Amino acid sequence: MRRVRNAHDADDLAQEVFTRLLRVRDAELVRKPLAYLLGIATHVVHEFVQRRQRDRVLFDSEIADSLPENRDHAAAQGLAERLGLQEQLELALTKLPPTHRAVILLVKRDGMSYGEAARVTGLSVHTIEKYLVEARALLRLSLTES
Repeated sequence: MRRVRNAHDADDLAQEVFTRLLRVRDAELVRKPLAYLLGIATHVVHEFVQRRQRDRVLFDSEIADSLPENRDHAAAQGLAERLGLQEQLELALTKLPPTHRAVILLVKRDGMSYGEAARVTGLSVHTIEKYLVEARALLRLSLTES
């Protein structure tokens, strides 16, 4: 959180760290798991900071002046992109294990707290947190593959 200064970015980066950790084939070969995890986290944050610096948005006054003329076309394009992303997300959700899917839908879609989701599913809050991390990682992997 100190390095990225944004809670949403920090949450996304934490998910990326665990996604990369899930990709490790021979985890038993890791001699110092905490050091390994912190190394992954350091690399992920470093890549994020570099990407953020490289991807600065430039202002183009000609495009800005033409926006009112192309507003309907841009809105239709944006809607098409959102619908395509929604279809990809729905497909990725169907690939999740049922309990993971239920947990992520309860927490993210329905806005339940971890405690409320735990009561509804009969799982512990710790298990809700674990399934949520795993579900996010699996969704990210599924969406990047498609």
